[in-house]
This record gives sequence, structure tokens and C-alpha cells, in this order.
Amino acid sequence: MATATLNGAAIASADDFHSQSREAFGFPEFYSNSIDAWVDCLSYLRDEENMTKFRLKGNEVLEIVITDSAKMPADLLEEITYCVGGINERYEDYGEKPALKLTLK
Repeated sequence: MATATLNGAAIASADDFHSQSREAFGFPEFYSNSIDAWVDCLSYLRDEENMTKFRLKGNEVLEIVITDSAKMPADLLEEITYCVGGINERYEDYGEKPALKLTLK
């Protein structure tokens, strides 16, 4: 399973989150450091859009591991969790298997 790891202990703000996400997911240069851009990029994991460094096959899942997640701002963690659910719903709406698994450590 493909894995992207974020360090929750080093995420004190949305800017920290987006900086780590850019690195962990290999987002393109034009990534705008917003939650909408984060959702958009992770909605193309099985397409040829090159929005991340990951290219999943139809049955593959990308595991997002957040270590020390309890040290992150609770509202940001809640938003990420909500967005992962929404992204997976988007995949299901297109008849595909959910593409993300969020693991909090």
C-alpha cells in the first residue's frame, strides 16, 4: 500500500500542514496551499493528471499516516478527516473504490 506520512507534532498551523503535504504527496508547483487544492489534488490519484507523486491502480489505496496526531490543532485534524471522507465519496460517486485511508497515530 502506498503511504504518505505527516508529522502531527510539527503541524501547528494550516501553513505547516500544507508545507508537509506538498512534500509528502508531491503536489505540483502550482499547489495553492488551501484545503480546496488539497482535496482537488487527492481526487486525481488514479488519473494521468500528475497532481501527486502517487498513481494508484483501481484497487489500490493511499494510506495517509499522521504521527503524533494528538499534537495537531483539533480543528485542522477534524477538517482533514472530513475531507478524506469527502474525497472517498467522490471516488465512489464515479464507481471507484475509495482511494484514501487515514491512520492517526
